[in-house]
Amino acid sequence: MTKPFDMALFLSGVLTGSKITQQRHLRQAKIMQAAIQQRWQRDNPWSWQLKHVHWFFAHYLNDRSGSTQYYYRLTAALIWMRMGKSRTHLMMG
Repeated sequence: MTKPFDMALFLSGVLTGSKITQQRHLRQAKIMQAAIQQRWQRDNPWSWQLKHVHWFFAHYLNDRSGSTQYYYRLTAALIWMRMGKSRTHLMMG
């Protein structure tokens, strides 16, 4: 039996700001993780590709406000930063 991916541990090195901001990023990252896991069977960010994140924004958040999408993009950028990837492509699309 494998242990579930620990998003809090994964993001611990890049989370900054107030405790509330850190909690928001963690909550949103877990929501992204669950949605991508359910749709693509990818249980952790190391296995995600841009298409998975783009799907999340295009389909999962399509009816959410622009500000909600903005805050999720900030969270996605933190995830991408943690993986050492450029966020240029992440912000497009």
